[in-house]
Amino acid sequence: MLDIRLTNIVIKKVLFIASLCISQWALADTADTAIISKKVDELSKAMIDGDGKALKLLSAPQLSYGHSGGHVEDQAAFIEKIVSGKSDFVSINTSGQTIAITGDTAVVRHDLNADTKDGGVSNTIHLGILLVWQKQAGEWKLLARQAIKYPPQAK
Repeated sequence: MLDIRLTNIVIKKVLFIASLCISQWALADTADTAIISKKVDELSKAMIDGDGKALKLLSAPQLSYGHSGGHVEDQAAFIEKIVSGKSDFVSINTSGQTIAITGDTAVVRHDLNADTKDGGVSNTIHLGILLVWQKQAGEWKLLARQAIKYPPQAK
């Protein structure tokens, strides 16, 4: 009888400790999701403002920035293009955002509607965006971005 009581006590303690660990993991994931969402907003603002310092702080040195037309830039080229105005975002609006975090990697997807003025020519774009964020030295950094053009709607 004593063995059964001890076994029950041990099982209860193990379950209690496991629930604490799971709760902490869930809280950390929720906090990171909020941080990532804020980083996405900061990225949009830095792109609109042409803020090279903020873009460098938000992105990883290993950045792979893919455009919907297939062109891929590294961190330096991405920042230079935004700061110089070659790629000029007047407004950026995102919708349908999802964030999935696994360990030190976050995958963000959203629809992007933006007004641009690349080379002085006004345009409106609607793209699907995939962002990959990685926690580096305790900070979330944009590691990769890929844009896609949506197929024309059937009429």
